[in-house]
Amino acid sequence: MPIIRVSLWSGRTKEQKATLAKALTETMVRVAEVPAHAVTIQIEELPKDNWATGGELHSDVFKD
Repeated sequence: MPIIRVSLWSGRTKEQKATLAKALTETMVRVAEVPAHAVTIQIEELPKDNWATGGELHSDVFKD
C-alpha cells in the first residue's frame, strides 16, 4: 500500500487538495501499477512560521 506524504504551506483550498490527491493517485496507479484504492495521500499544512530553510523562516523569506 503506497503512502504519499505532502507538506505544504497553509492556505490551499479543499478543491486544490482534492485535485492534487487525484493527480498523485492517478500517477501512482500508472507508474507503480497499484489499484487506486491502495493509494493513501496524507496532506500536511503548516504555517510559514513553522518552516525554515538556510536558517531563515519562510514567513520572512516568502512574503504574501
